[in-house]
Amino acid sequence: MGTLTVRLDDKLDRELMRLAKRTGRSKSEVAREALRRQLAIQQFRRLRRKIMPYAAAAGYLIDEDVFRNVP
Repeated sequence: MGTLTVRLDDKLDRELMRLAKRTGRSKSEVAREALRRQLAIQQFRRLRRKIMPYAAAAGYLIDEDVFRNVP
Protein backbone atom coordinates (compact mmCIF):
# COMPACT_ATOMS: atom_id res chain seq x y z
CA MET A 1 0.00 0.00 0.00
CA GLY A 2 1.32 3.43 -0.92
CA THR A 3 1.33 6.55 1.20
CA LEU A 4 0.52 10.07 0.08
CA THR A 5 1.04 13.20 2.12
CA VAL A 6 -1.21 16.11 1.22
CA ARG A 7 -1.14 19.59 2.71
CA LEU A 8 -4.57 21.10 3.28
CA ASP A 9 -5.45 24.65 4.09
CA ASP A 10 -7.23 25.12 7.41
CA LYS A 11 -10.69 25.46 5.90
CA LEU A 12 -10.40 22.29 3.82
CA ASP A 13 -8.99 20.38 6.80
CA ARG A 14 -11.95 21.47 8.97
CA GLU A 15 -14.43 20.45 6.26
CA LEU A 16 -12.74 17.09 5.89
CA MET A 17 -12.76 16.56 9.66
CA ARG A 18 -16.47 17.43 9.89
CA LEU A 19 -17.37 15.07 7.08
CA ALA A 20 -15.30 12.28 8.60
CA LYS A 21 -16.97 12.72 11.99
CA ARG A 22 -20.46 13.02 10.47
CA THR A 23 -20.00 9.80 8.48
CA GLY A 24 -18.09 7.87 11.12
CA ARG A 25 -15.04 7.43 8.92
CA SER A 26 -11.46 8.54 9.16
CA LYS A 27 -10.14 11.51 7.20
CA SER A 28 -8.05 9.05 5.20
CA GLU A 29 -11.12 7.01 4.24
CA VAL A 30 -12.97 10.13 3.09
CA ALA A 31 -9.92 11.33 1.13
CA ARG A 32 -9.45 7.91 -0.52
CA GLU A 33 -13.10 7.85 -1.59
CA ALA A 34 -12.83 11.38 -3.00
CA LEU A 35 -9.67 10.45 -4.90
CA ARG A 36 -11.29 7.28 -6.30
CA ARG A 37 -14.27 9.30 -7.48
CA GLN A 38 -12.07 11.95 -9.09
CA LEU A 39 -10.01 9.31 -10.88
CA ALA A 40 -13.19 7.61 -12.13
CA ILE A 41 -14.52 10.95 -13.41
CA GLN A 42 -11.26 11.64 -15.22
CA GLN A 43 -11.29 8.16 -16.78
CA PHE A 44 -14.92 8.63 -17.87
CA ARG A 45 -14.08 11.98 -19.48
CA ARG A 46 -11.05 10.50 -21.26
CA LEU A 47 -13.09 7.58 -22.61
CA ARG A 48 -15.94 9.90 -23.58
CA ARG A 49 -13.59 12.10 -25.62
CA LYS A 50 -12.19 8.99 -27.27
CA ILE A 51 -15.58 7.59 -28.28
CA MET A 52 -17.27 10.85 -29.28
CA PRO A 53 -16.22 10.71 -32.95
CA TYR A 54 -17.80 7.25 -33.26
CA ALA A 55 -20.96 8.36 -31.47
CA ALA A 56 -21.27 11.41 -33.72
CA ALA A 57 -20.84 9.24 -36.81
CA ALA A 58 -23.73 7.07 -35.54
CA GLY A 59 -25.92 10.14 -35.04
CA TYR A 60 -25.45 10.54 -31.30
CA LEU A 61 -24.63 14.22 -30.94
CA ILE A 62 -25.66 14.90 -27.33
CA ASP A 63 -26.01 12.69 -24.26
CA GLU A 64 -29.79 12.76 -24.51
CA ASP A 65 -29.58 11.06 -27.93
CA VAL A 66 -28.22 7.96 -26.23
CA PHE A 67 -31.12 7.80 -23.78
CA ARG A 68 -33.70 8.16 -26.53
CA ASN A 69 -32.64 4.76 -27.87
CA VAL A 70 -32.69 2.91 -24.55
CA PRO A 71 -35.51 0.33 -24.50
